[in-house]
Amino acid sequence: MPWPSRKRDKGAVADKKEPDAKIAKTEEETSDKEEEEKSAKPPAGSSKSGWKNWKKKESESGGEESKITYCHWLLKSEPESRLEKGVDVKFSVDDLKAQPNQTTCWDGVRNYQARNFLRSMKLGQQAFFYHSNCKEPGIVALVKIVKEAYPDHTQFDQKDPHYDSTSRKENPKWSMVDVQFERMTKRFIPLSEIKAHHLAHKADGGPLKDMMLFTRQRLSIQPLTQEEFDFVLSLEEEKPH
Repeated sequence: MPWPSRKRDKGAVADKKEPDAKIAKTEEETSDKEEEEKSAKPPAGSSKSGWKNWKKKESESGGEESKITYCHWLLKSEPESRLEKGVDVKFSVDDLKAQPNQTTCWDGVRNYQARNFLRSMKLGQQAFFYHSNCKEPGIVALVKIVKEAYPDHTQFDQKDPHYDSTSRKENPKWSMVDVQFERMTKRFIPLSEIKAHHLAHKADGGPLKDMMLFTRQRLSIQPLTQEEFDFVLSLEEEKPH
């Protein structure tokens, strides 16, 4: 049974801590036909393995490099109240934890590329729960995919802010997945800290150099390579800068 649709930021709003970001109220609702026709598979990524001490630690583990694919995710949601067509779309990690079985559907995505990423998600894959469009955006928790993509019911609900009159039940445009809370990160990992690593990695060839959080920051559903995920997760063990 689907949970109430009162939570997504649709990736639409650039984070307040990003001074060079353009502010928008909604995610880019892609009108470009090419976006709709893109493959449901996320694009192949490429990055070097590790960086500085993290790189050394990884090499010591004897891991063998393989073709980079996206197997982890970053999901944005707004922890602070914001009305969209009269409906509060707030949904924090505490709201997720309060759901039955700490599980909810991830609905309301209205961007073709983000939708395609949703459709690429596999059962059991992990994602970062990211608080967006708030005083201090960043990663707060880990969730896992517990149900693969299926039609998003909100596209057919005329009372829902994400209703789409052009979508048909026999051929739905929009999809959602179910996610379940796994654990809080050992500490809050702020956007500002991740960005500092991203900028350093752009210069030195580290794993976050192409991280989509900075190259396609408006998307609410973002893929992560294994090494992007591992590096960001390793930050929870470090003291805040």
